[in-house]
Amino acid sequence: MKKIATLSLAAILGLSFAGMEANAKEKRVLKGNMTLKYNVLPGEANSLEEMFTKGEFYGRLRLNTFKWDWDKEYTGKTKDNWAMGIGGSLEYKSAYFKGFGITAALYTSQNPWHMDAEDVSFVKAGKDTFSRYKVKTDNGFGMTVLAQSYLEYKRDKTSLKIGRQIFESLLTKSNDTKMIPNTFEGVSLVSKYFSDTTVKLAYFTKQKLRDHTRFHDVITFKDEDGESWNNNDDSAVNKALSYANFEAAGKDTDHELIVAELTNKSIKNLKWMINYTTVPDVVALASIEAHYKIPIGDYNLIPGFRYIKQMDKGADELGVAVANLKGDATAYDDPNSVDSSLIAARVDLKAKNKIWWARVGYSKVADDADIIAPWRGFPTGGFTRAMAQYNWYANTKTWMIRGVYDFDKAGLVSGLKASLRYAIQDFDDKKKGVQADSNIVHLDLIEKVKSMPGLYLKFRMGLVDGDDNTKDINGNLKKDPSYNEYRFEINYLF
Repeated sequence: MKKIATLSLAAILGLSFAGMEANAKEKRVLKGNMTLKYNVLPGEANSLEEMFTKGEFYGRLRLNTFKWDWDKEYTGKTKDNWAMGIGGSLEYKSAYFKGFGITAALYTSQNPWHMDAEDVSFVKAGKDTFSRYKVKTDNGFGMTVLAQSYLEYKRDKTSLKIGRQIFESLLTKSNDTKMIPNTFEGVSLVSKYFSDTTVKLAYFTKQKLRDHTRFHDVITFKDEDGESWNNNDDSAVNKALSYANFEAAGKDTDHELIVAELTNKSIKNLKWMINYTTVPDVVALASIEAHYKIPIGDYNLIPGFRYIKQMDKGADELGVAVANLKGDATAYDDPNSVDSSLIAARVDLKAKNKIWWARVGYSKVADDADIIAPWRGFPTGGFTRAMAQYNWYANTKTWMIRGVYDFDKAGLVSGLKASLRYAIQDFDDKKKGVQADSNIVHLDLIEKVKSMPGLYLKFRMGLVDGDDNTKDINGNLKKDPSYNEYRFEINYLF
C-alpha cells in the first residue's frame, strides 16, 4: 500500500507540470465552501473510442496543516495536537456517448510529519488527513482511495449516477475542507428539467468519511468487533446507534440513506427548498427552508429560515438511551426517542456590488433529542455554525454575527477575501453528554493568487472561550471547552 500511495502521489505531482498550460483555462475553480466549479467539461462523443479520447483530466495538489491548542488539558482525554497532510487528487471524466459517461477520482493524503501513533486519538481537526483505524492496525500513516467512481447518464438537464460519488444536499455534503471528500455509494438523480427547479433524489447503501479508506454503513457506530474507527465514526454520529445495540435489539446493522430534495426559484426574489432525509427503520428528517430578497437601494436585505423536524422511525425500539449523540441521555425527558426539531433564522444584508455582506443568525433545538446528521451536512450550517462546532444538541440556542469582505472587488488587495464570525453558544448545562457554554471567534482569509491561476491559499483561525465552571445535573464539573485552533491550506488546481 505504501508503494501504491507513493506512486499515486508521484503521478499527481508529475501531471501538475503537464497541466501548467491548461491552467490558463482554469478548468475548475474553488468556491468559498471549498466545493469545485467545473468551467470545462467533456462534450459529446460519436463513438466509444471518442468517449475516452475526448475525456478530461483534472488535477489537484494540496497541503493542509492543523494546530490545536487546548486552554486546559485533561489527562487521558485531551492533549494539544497537530497534523499535516500532503497529497491531492487526479480525476478523469469521459466524454458522453449516447448520454453515457464515466468519472473516476483517486485521492491521496500522505503524512511525512505526524504525531506519534499512540497519540492519534487526541488529534482533533487534523484527524482527517490520515486514517486512525489504519494507524491503529499498524498499517501506518497516509491513505489513498478511489473515492469517486461512477457511471452517469445525462439527458434533458437530468443526470443519473450509479457508483461512488459526491452528493450535495441539505444534510449530505462532500465537506472537502481537508484532503479527501466525504462520498457515498449508490444511485442519485439530479434534474433541472422543470423551469427554476432542481430535484435531487438519492439511494445510498454506503458512506466513506474523509478519514476512511473503505466505504461503511451510513449510520452504525462501531463494527462487529466493537471498533469505533472502522464504521461511521463521524464527530456528529449518534453513539447509541451502534452495531451492538442494533444486533441486541434484533435489528439490521446495515442501513440505507434515502434523500429527496426540491429547490425552487420560480417566484421572483424567493428561493425555497424542501428536503426529506431518512435511514429507514431508524430516523427521518423533514426540512423546509426559504429566503426572500428585498432590494433596498444599493443593498439586498435577505431574511431566511430553516425548520427541521426529526422523527423516530425505529431508534426507540433499541431499548437504550438514544436521545443524546454521546450516549448519555441524562436530563432528557424521553431518553429512548429521537423525536425532535430545530428552527433557525437569519437576516443577510448584501451590497449589490458584491464587495461585502453581513449576517445575523439564530438557531434553537427543541428540548427533546439531539439532531442526527453524520453525513457532513450540518443542521445549523449557513445560520449559526462556526468551524469545528456542533450546536444541534437538544435545548441549545446559538446567536451568530458574520461579515464577509472582498478586498479584491474593493480594489484593495488582489485575490483576497475575508470572513469573520462571532457565535454565542448556550448549551443545556444539565445534560451530561453536552459541552459547556462557549463563545467563538472564527476568521477565514482566502487568497486566490491571480499571478498563478489555479493556486489558492487559505488561513483559518478559531478562538473558543468556554465556561470553565459549569456543572451537570449531578454536580460534576464539565470539561472546559476552551481552545485555539489554526489551519493553513494550499490548493493548486490544474
